[in-house]
Amino acid sequence: MTKRLNSKHKVDRRLKVNLWGRPKSPFNTRGYPPGQHGQSKSAKPSDFGVQLQAKQKLKCYYGNMNERQFRNVYKKAIMKKGDSAENLIGLLERRLDAIVYRAKLATTIFSARQLINHGHLKVNGKKVNISSYQVREEDTIEVRDKSKQLALIDVALANKEREVPEYLQVDEKNKKIKFVRVPKFEEVPYPVVMEPNLVIEYYSR
Repeated sequence: MTKRLNSKHKVDRRLKVNLWGRPKSPFNTRGYPPGQHGQSKSAKPSDFGVQLQAKQKLKCYYGNMNERQFRNVYKKAIMKKGDSAENLIGLLERRLDAIVYRAKLATTIFSARQLINHGHLKVNGKKVNISSYQVREEDTIEVRDKSKQLALIDVALANKEREVPEYLQVDEKNKKIKFVRVPKFEEVPYPVVMEPNLVIEYYSR
């Protein structure tokens, strides 16, 4: 299982963005990196630095995936036909933890991963506890009967911070999700600017 972040707020400040769009992020009031030199003007980043930053943003956004796992997603993306950047986003959005988060069954991607790891979810009627599981079009994800009363799921569904994207159909009453189709990059509701093309450049250099 991927190592959890000690503090998501530290990541926001280090990457100089409110990565998950949370209202309590300290970057909203302190829009500069941490440390005594955080407010000093930094030199213009190199092309490598820009690519690295893009990779770190995307990798952290999807629950701080480890480097080996993220690189494997990149390898799958470039082997598929079509635009590699679009393929990369498609593979990331097909992850079970990403879909559970997008469908608002969890308030954060980390909480979604915990739900999956603890065996609270089924895909097409079978229990799945692997957060990186690749969901296919028309697959159905649902909360197991014995887990439907979990308060954290009800709290997440009631949260108004995010909207469910069009490529998912959510039955809130029965806590069921249908993955309609793999989304295009422009359909994915990122709270910050993501640049998957730079991620492809970073790995292909």
